[in-house]
Amino acid sequence: MERWETINAVQRMQDYMEEHIYEPMTMSDLAKAAGYSQWHSARIFKELTGKSPFAYLRALRLSKAALVLRDEKTRVIDVAFDFVFDSQDGFSRAFSRQFGISPQKYRNNPPPIPLFIPYGTRAYHLTFSEGGKVMSKKENTQTVFVQVVERPERKAIIRRGIEATDYFKYCEEVGCDVWGVLSSIKEAMYEPIGMWLPPSMIERGTSQYVQGVEVPVDYRGEAPEGFEIIELPPGKMMVFQGEPFDDEDFMDAITDLWEVMKKYDPQIYGFEWADEDNPRFQMAPMGYRGYIEARSVRQISG
Repeated sequence: MERWETINAVQRMQDYMEEHIYEPMTMSDLAKAAGYSQWHSARIFKELTGKSPFAYLRALRLSKAALVLRDEKTRVIDVAFDFVFDSQDGFSRAFSRQFGISPQKYRNNPPPIPLFIPYGTRAYHLTFSEGGKVMSKKENTQTVFVQVVERPERKAIIRRGIEATDYFKYCEEVGCDVWGVLSSIKEAMYEPIGMWLPPSMIERGTSQYVQGVEVPVDYRGEAPEGFEIIELPPGKMMVFQGEPFDDEDFMDAITDLWEVMKKYDPQIYGFEWADEDNPRFQMAPMGYRGYIEARSVRQISG
């Protein structure tokens, strides 16, 4: 119980940072959110996140600032002040230390960079406290929305693992920070995804499960270090989307959807599974939209 009180206190500090990202912030503010003394709040925050509160806050602000520079036509000085830096010079130095490129150069020609994508402490410990075992306590499967979408011919920028067959093993092999690099790729067609590759796309000595992002077929950029670019054919994907859920229930939401997919017969609607054509993929579980996963299908002729 005491452990979860600490986890929830750190989560409250993370939530406070997100909600007040454009405002000046003190350790006193964070301690009030946590419900502990400033010293104890700082100690437990670093223990559970690996960063001091203000190192975490700075990395978060710089990553959000990078996305503004990438996507909006705005001056560097305005972004610096929006994210509570005292000067453009201070912002530029911090940005260059974090990403290895000045904000001016990044704004003009943004390469992939390792954005800081924080994990909620509560969700992280719910995920890994059971060693990656997904177990559902629900008696009834929730409503699942199913649709078929067309995916064009495209490419994917991926990072392979070694033996991983799911997200948990992938994090053990590769780490959980791949999402930050993928999220920074401006040409991405959709958001980053976890993918189960068909056998034809698995290289010898590498994993079935990878993380990546899809880009247009005419993408000419280079792959970030440790990543590679593969080609994906056009095809149909059957997308399964569960009901919205509370963040702490995300493992139940995944399990419920997997149960539906396991029993689902696509032939009822004139399709058959085509797992050899395109990767099966999962999107990041977000409570407001429900858990989403997709599997390749092809239309049954005749």
